[in-house]
Amino acid sequence: MGLAYVVTSGKGGVGKTTTTANLGTALANMGKKVVVVDADTGLRNLDVVMGLENRVVYDLVDVVEGLCRVKQALIRDKRFEGLYLLPTAQTKDKTAVKPDQMRKIVKELKEEFEFVLIDCPAGIERGFENAIAGADKAIVVTVPEVSAVRDADRIIGLLVSKGMEAKEIRLIINRLKIDMTKRGDMLNIEDMVDILAIEMLGVIPDDEKIIVSTNRGEPVVTYDNAPSGLAYRNIARRILGEEVPFMNLEQNRNVFKGFIKKILNL
Repeated sequence: MGLAYVVTSGKGGVGKTTTTANLGTALANMGKKVVVVDADTGLRNLDVVMGLENRVVYDLVDVVEGLCRVKQALIRDKRFEGLYLLPTAQTKDKTAVKPDQMRKIVKELKEEFEFVLIDCPAGIERGFENAIAGADKAIVVTVPEVSAVRDADRIIGLLVSKGMEAKEIRLIINRLKIDMTKRGDMLNIEDMVDILAIEMLGVIPDDEKIIVSTNRGEPVVTYDNAPSGLAYRNIARRILGEEVPFMNLEQNRNVFKGFIKKILNL
């Protein structure tokens, strides 16, 4: 039986879909059988980020409505052995799927795959409820912005209230700009980990190669010279239980910690 991870954040635009695609690809390249699931019904993008948009025939909603079986909706990524995508519908809304239906589908996928990575939509409504329904663990993605960290804190609280233990929730800090943290113009890693109080899984440095790779439908983990690609590969190794040192991202403490703690009433 495999493990299901939901990749979530609360706030949109922080890199959930990119993270899902890259971790899925990295794990597959390490010999694991992986399926990435787009739970953002109505606003799907995972197929585009993975360069598989022209191969979508059936989707998650078709499975729920009984128009096809789960295996018929899966798209095998021919470039990476063991990597599959379950897309969702672009023309339906998030109410087209119910949490119980999602839980059943994820359970079926866990019988076939070692890792099920679920790309959660932004927000805390039905889409979020669907995405977390069958998840065993959570990866919370945030960026070093006060609003994103506040939303991440809210999501962590919701996950715990739904029964997920805090030790099963881990943090990825995305788009860290080293120069800004050095100047004290951006939240730094230590402060964010202290505020959110969950274990850190990794830090993705701000890297223009992410934009290039996304536009080409090529996960950045396949780029040998991309710092972000190395960071994602390291995170995948940590998911597999390896002890991998964090990249050396020099930083200084800054003035935002007190401000955001005040917002969160910490």
